[in-house]
Amino acid sequence: MTAATTLLDKLWSSHEVLTREDGTSLLWVDRHLVHEGSHHAFAKLAERGAAVAEPELTFAVVDHYAPTRHREHIADPKIRRMIETLRSNATQHSLRLFDLMDPAQGIVHVVGPEQGLTLPGLLVNCGDSHTSTHGAFGALAFGIGATEVAHVLATQTVWQKKPAAMRIVVDGKLAEGISAKDIALNWIAKLGSDGARGHAIEYAGSAIRDLSMEGRMTLCNLSIEGGGRFGMVAPDDTTFAYIKGRPFAPNGAAFEKAQEKWQKLRSNEDAVFAKDVSLAAEEIAPTVTWGTSPEQALPVSATLPDPSRLSEEKQKAARDALDYMGLAAGCPIEGTPVDQVFLGSCTNGRIEDLRAAAAVLAGRAVKVPGLVSPGSALVRHQAEQEGLDQIFRKAGLEWSASGCSMCVGMNGDIVAPGKRCASSTNRNFRGRQGPGARTHLMSPAMVAAAAVTGTITDVRPLLKGREL
Repeated sequence: MTAATTLLDKLWSSHEVLTREDGTSLLWVDRHLVHEGSHHAFAKLAERGAAVAEPELTFAVVDHYAPTRHREHIADPKIRRMIETLRSNATQHSLRLFDLMDPAQGIVHVVGPEQGLTLPGLLVNCGDSHTSTHGAFGALAFGIGATEVAHVLATQTVWQKKPAAMRIVVDGKLAEGISAKDIALNWIAKLGSDGARGHAIEYAGSAIRDLSMEGRMTLCNLSIEGGGRFGMVAPDDTTFAYIKGRPFAPNGAAFEKAQEKWQKLRSNEDAVFAKDVSLAAEEIAPTVTWGTSPEQALPVSATLPDPSRLSEEKQKAARDALDYMGLAAGCPIEGTPVDQVFLGSCTNGRIEDLRAAAAVLAGRAVKVPGLVSPGSALVRHQAEQEGLDQIFRKAGLEWSASGCSMCVGMNGDIVAPGKRCASSTNRNFRGRQGPGARTHLMSPAMVAAAAVTGTITDVRPLLKGREL
């Protein structure tokens, strides 16, 4: 008799080296991704006189501080020092480094899947919360802190408490213009930023199976914004087709053998989840945030909430958010003027995202300035091969190099105080895109629509007669 196990159970048990008396597991780490922010962990390693235990399983990527312009000569000494520190650590420990001028450079959560480093069944760690992105491949993938990064570097293992399993099922067919970003903002708005707290989320249902790998990555990327420890999607033919031929993926007979194994990575039909949530794809509209948390989101056709009508525990946060964002309760969110737009990030900086935005922008001119930063150099190259860069340039947007850019602003790409930005990124916290910046999260197509009208706009009328 087969035990009723979840995908989480299967992935966890296959990586568990031992379990302590308190239930904490020591897990084997298959892929460790590091970036500029990992310097604290390398310093801890140096203090102990230790070396990286498995340098062939650790990959370094320049992304958070990567300049999007003039990267040949970095003027800011802080940014230059951060990048040079990563280079030095990578060289000292013989790590594969995706450096600034590497043709495969990009954001770590774009580079991993793109290179075939991210595979079904693996455990992927990185000192970055959006490591949850890699769960789209049926991998166990989560962000870790600096102390844990040092532990992984020294031992290739990590101590973790197994989270409870949660399932979000989305059945039905998404309407045209509705994307994985809308699914994610929709469930986070419904359940709250604590709705999945401490859980491992498995996404299932016909609408999830219909998503591309890019869409699944967006969904898993945003899992932590709803409190989830990580997100996962069981691998299928869409997954295998994406992986095949990637530089670090198995090939030939090894790929066929691996695929047989990967096909078993799914929850049993009678598996029990600690939480089970069902959503109807047809009910999901283009969704946009109005406040300073991803849960403060609503359909673009809705009006801004009246804090007095919210639960007592959410009232103060809503008032503070409306005040910070310069918005008034009861007003429609659609039509809110924006000062600029940003397309990019590990959430929505992939080729599918750029195609969706270009479908809206083709033959049109923008009313506000904006920056387009592809998720990787390979995405940038592919977009240029497809002529997407010309669409962005002709519309009036700036086309730049890849990196985290205006998602977090560490490289100097920021939104000015008090300015409002329509953004394809993952966080709208106070000051996330710069001190005093006001961020509205939305899909890439919605960002393009905001650029065209200069306001928060329902993208659907702008897509009529156009192919996404």
